Amino acid sequence: MLSDVAELVMGQSPPSTSYNDAGEGLPFYQGKTDFGATYPTPRIYCREPKKLAEPGDILMSVRAPVGATNLCKSRSCIGRGIVAIRANGIDRDFLYFYLKKIEAYIDSLGSGAIFKAINKSQLAELPINDAGIPLPEQKKIAHILSTVQRAIEAQERIIQTTTELKKALMHKLFTQGLRNEPQKQTEIGPIPESWEVVELGEVINLFAGYAFKSAEGVSESNTQLLRMGNLYQNTLNLNRSPIYYPDSFADAHKRFVLKEGDLVMSLTGTSGKEDYGFTVQIPKMDKTLLLNQRVTRIDITDHRLQKDFAYHFLLSRKFLDYLYPTAKGMKQANLSTHAMKKLKVVLPSEAEQLEIAMCFKSLHQKIVVAGQKVATLQDLFRTLLRELMTAKIRVHDLNIIERR
Repeated sequence: MLSDVAELVMGQSPPSTSYNDAGEGLPFYQGKTDFGATYPTPRIYCREPKKLAEPGDILMSVRAPVGATNLCKSRSCIGRGIVAIRANGIDRDFLYFYLKKIEAYIDSLGSGAIFKAINKSQLAELPINDAGIPLPEQKKIAHILSTVQRAIEAQERIIQTTTELKKALMHKLFTQGLRNEPQKQTEIGPIPESWEVVELGEVINLFAGYAFKSAEGVSESNTQLLRMGNLYQNTLNLNRSPIYYPDSFADAHKRFVLKEGDLVMSLTGTSGKEDYGFTVQIPKMDKTLLLNQRVTRIDITDHRLQKDFAYHFLLSRKFLDYLYPTAKGMKQANLSTHAMKKLKVVLPSEAEQLEIAMCFKSLHQKIVVAGQKVATLQDLFRTLLRELMTAKIRVHDLNIIERR
């Protein structure tokens, strides 16, 4: 049980008068909202802490949501939504990863009418190290999992840095262009004097997807439905809740078969969030994709607009800041293709469009490659976590240089 291998320090709320954001006192963590990938980020500080977490403690969220974990970097104040878990007689990192393995189980123990919570007694009885893995092997397992986790974090930093660079470049190029021209004011802000501004509907057609029946799906095939969730964060992820159809559907529904280079956009999301309007360009692949309802294919109908330029413009704030306000719905945000066609798009010369698209292409490819590496590493991490913690894979004979 967890109480056999760790001390549990349940958090307690300090006086609200001691809260501050000026860095006075200790970092104050209240729940998962403070958590990062591995370590929490201080947002609030506290001058009169009641309960403390020490450097090296495992922090767990015990209130809505339950079970998420982070590591404590420095002495900190913890509120009622946090428990500090202080390993004793077990490798700290092994315990940290083991708690990640059983996170869903921990969450299932939570109860409460308004929000889920778990108490100290339930935490104390959590089953830990059921396979009886000895301490030397625990250290090796922790080393392996930490190595994979650091590799994931490195790729995520590449994505974050490159994405920020691309956003800054988009703002500059879609505002100033490449020719150092004087600027003019338009409905969508300043642009170079030689550029045109036209309605989107003048240069594109929006082709709606089809409401394929889920009952006609199969367990797996080479023909997959492209849904909104597959376009999340402007990234094509076909592993998210895949739905397959018989390969014969591609012949029966040719109009809805996507081709390499097609632009597609998700049309539905959550009101108040920017989780729709995601645009993806279909890459070359060895499977057939069918266009689902609430996903639209963006067909270029005017030679004045280059597809690669259009793709990046649809990702820019110069477009999105006008797109999101057109969505309708109280709980569910829905984009209207009719309203979208009235939005504006800029038209530089064909040569400048091609040059601008090339500026974005290498950055975009870097993000795509890093995203693919993250997905592969996350799959590896989940597999290793399951197989190592259950002793299906043994590493006691491996010669691993210890971190500590």
